Amino acid sequence: MEKRQPLLIVEDDPALQKQMRWSLSQYDCVLASDQEQALAQLRRHEPAVVTMDLGLPPHPDEPTVGLALLREMLTLAPDTKVIVLTGQNDRANALQAIGLGAYDFLAKPFEPELLALTLERAYRLFELQQENRRLSAVQGSAALADVITGDAEMQRLARMTEKVAVTDATVMLLGESGTGKELFARALHELSPRKRGRFVAINCAAIPENLLESELFGYERGAFTGAARQTPGKIETAHKGTLFLDEIGDLPLALQPKLLRFLQERSVEHVGGRESIAVDVRVVCATHRDLKDLIAKGQFREDIYYRLAEIVMAIPPLRARAGDASLLAHALVRRFAAANKRGSMVLAPDAIDAIEGHAWPGNVRELENVIKRAVIMADGSTLHAADLGLAPADAEPAMLNLRAVREQAERHALVRALGRANGNVTKAAELLGISRPTLYDLMARSGMKGAGTEPVEPT
Repeated sequence: MEKRQPLLIVEDDPALQKQMRWSLSQYDCVLASDQEQALAQLRRHEPAVVTMDLGLPPHPDEPTVGLALLREMLTLAPDTKVIVLTGQNDRANALQAIGLGAYDFLAKPFEPELLALTLERAYRLFELQQENRRLSAVQGSAALADVITGDAEMQRLARMTEKVAVTDATVMLLGESGTGKELFARALHELSPRKRGRFVAINCAAIPENLLESELFGYERGAFTGAARQTPGKIETAHKGTLFLDEIGDLPLALQPKLLRFLQERSVEHVGGRESIAVDVRVVCATHRDLKDLIAKGQFREDIYYRLAEIVMAIPPLRARAGDASLLAHALVRRFAAANKRGSMVLAPDAIDAIEGHAWPGNVRELENVIKRAVIMADGSTLHAADLGLAPADAEPAMLNLRAVREQAERHALVRALGRANGNVTKAAELLGISRPTLYDLMARSGMKGAGTEPVEPT
C-alpha cells in the first residue's frame, strides 16, 4: 500500500477540521488547532505542505497569531509550502502572508476541488525543489567525487570547499601525510572560475634547496651553470590558474622573504633577472607540520603564515573517521580490480575486521597501497586479512545493533529535551515533536525516573 503524504491542517473550527479531513482523504491529515500544537506537529511529521487559518486562539478574530505562526514555521522548515485560508474580506492579510513566504492563499468558504488542485501543485513544487537540490549537489560535488566518506567532519569540509572555491581566498590545508590534501586542493581549482587555467603543484620538501628557488621563480639564461635558456618558474606557469604549494612547512627559511614578496605584490623576478613579472594566481598550500610550532622556533615566518592562512581546513586522519576505512576499501577494491582486469573482487569479513582494526598511520595513501597490492597478488576473488598483509583483528568487532544504537540515541535526546524544558514533560514532548504519551513510553523503556507516572510539572 502506497504511503500517503502528510498534510498539516491548522484550523481551530472542529467542523471545518472534519470537513477538510474528509475531502482530503488522499493525504495523511494531521490536525492542529492552535500555534503550540501546529509547531509540535510540524516538528513531528515534517510535512511538505501546510494549510492554515490566520485567525487562531487566543485571538481568533485577528491575524496576529497566525502571521506569527507562519514566521515560525518558515524559520523551522523554509521549504514547506504554506497555504493560507482567509475570510472573504481579508485580502490584505493574505497578501501580507504571501509577503512573509506563504505559498498561496484561498478565501473561505473554499471549493474542495480548487483546494485539492492547489495542494497538488504545492506538493509538486516541493518535490521539484528537492530534486533540483539533489541534482545541484551531485553536479557541485563532481570535483569531490573521490572524497568517499560517511564522516560528518569530512562532509563539512566538502561543503566548505564548494563555498570557498568560488573565491580567490588563499587556502591552507592541514593534515597528516596521506589524508587527501592534494585531492581537496584540486577540487578547489576544479570548482573555481580558474578551472580553465592550469593547476600547478610543487612539493617544497621534495626539491633540493639550491634548486627550489629556480623551480618556483624561474631563471634567466646564464643565471647559473646549465641555464641555457630563459625558463619560467612554477608560479609564472600557474598564471590565471591555481598554484599548489605542498609541504609549505618545509620551505627553506632563506626563500621565505622572496615568497612573501610574491604573496604581497603578486609578481616574481627570475633568478638572475631584474624584471618584475606580474602573475595572477590563486594560492593553495598544504602541510603536515605544526606551523605555529615552527614559528615559535624561528623556522617559519609569521607574516607568511597569515598571508597563507586566510582559510584553514584541517583534514582529519583516517583513524578518526569512523567507518571510512572499510567504506574506502570497498571502493578501492572495485577500482583496482577493474584497472587490473581482475573481474569482480570482494573483501572477506576477516579483511574488513582487520581494516577497521588497523591504525592506518599512512592514512588513505597507505590504504590505497595495501588494497592495490592485494588485488594484484591475490589468488582468488575474495581478499582476506592475509592478502592485505594485515594482522587479524585482536578483538571481536563491535556489534552493529541498530536497536541498541537507536535506544542510546533516544535516551540521549530525552535527557537533553527534559533538561532544556526544566523537567516539564509537555514542553519536552513538543521539543522532540512527539506526543506526551509517547514520551512517557520512551521514558519507561529507557528506565528513567518518573516514567509511567504523571510528574508534577513546574508552573
